[in-house]
Amino acid sequence: MSALHSYRLRVRRRYRIARAIRKRRELRSMVDRTEQIKGSDLLLFSTLRNELVRLPFFLDYYRNKGINHFLIVDNDSDDGSLEYLMEQPDVSVWHTRKSYKRSKFGVDWLNWLQFRYGHKHWCLVADPDEFFIYPFCDTRPIRALTDWLDASSIKSFSAMLLDMYPRGPMTEQPYQSGQDPLEIACWFDAGNYTMTKNPMYGNLWIQGGPRSRVFFPDEPELAPALNKIPLVKWNRRYCYASSTHMLLPRGLNQVYDEWGGEKASGLLLHAKFLDTFTVKAEEELERNEHYSASVEYKAYAERLRHSPELWCKWSEKYINWRQLEILGLMSKGNWA
Repeated sequence: MSALHSYRLRVRRRYRIARAIRKRRELRSMVDRTEQIKGSDLLLFSTLRNELVRLPFFLDYYRNKGINHFLIVDNDSDDGSLEYLMEQPDVSVWHTRKSYKRSKFGVDWLNWLQFRYGHKHWCLVADPDEFFIYPFCDTRPIRALTDWLDASSIKSFSAMLLDMYPRGPMTEQPYQSGQDPLEIACWFDAGNYTMTKNPMYGNLWIQGGPRSRVFFPDEPELAPALNKIPLVKWNRRYCYASSTHMLLPRGLNQVYDEWGGEKASGLLLHAKFLDTFTVKAEEELERNEHYSASVEYKAYAERLRHSPELWCKWSEKYINWRQLEILGLMSKGNWA
């Protein structure tokens, strides 16, 4: 990488951090329990809107995995999400009515919270419909993973987004609050993924799966990116540049092996496609707060009006993380 390219990325990183610091004024603290955070605590950061039905399972899932504190931005929910979060003893919550789009789709808000509270902590960023799995997650907490990453001097850990969906129309299997969504959305695409390298940031750009197959069959390049780096040993010099797809400094994106081996990696099981999603898609389309003039939500709404089903004859039913390792969707690397 040339000196000029390195300089430009450094300027971009400083700009994004400064922007996040300015954007802190858009956040109103509703309940601040951050004084509870200890030096070794694992932190989870999230931005959400109207996710009350998902929150009980989401919080319990990550508590059971070893998350010590949740730092959440509520983007003007009107379904009781904010009130529910304020009652949780391990949650600090901020509220904003400001534009999700104009905050770089929530990135500015979370960059600020990580700048303020995440320094020297392992920080996980996840939406309420994303469930982080990693090698040995059935027997080891996230702390075991971060201890190994610390011992290996690894500062960031990748987890591709794996879209999960039910068999049959989404509307036929109602989701109940507190239920494991993977009991319903337990199918996934084992193949159908493309991968390219981003020359500027050095990260991999992954697309495919059911959203490409169903919603963008003729224009797969418009399908959402699936590459994520959600787990980072945070430092105030760091920032996300685009959702959790890529980071600055650039070296944090080197989460894959270019020399023929395999680095350890995980997955975010993405349980977006439940019966609640059809209403959610219409709501988000009307709000027009998502990327590229909400082209993704336009595709969702149009397709779901005609056929709310993603399952096909090549779909695989989820069993456990070892199945996904065999399929090449994640790797334990040299972690034993």
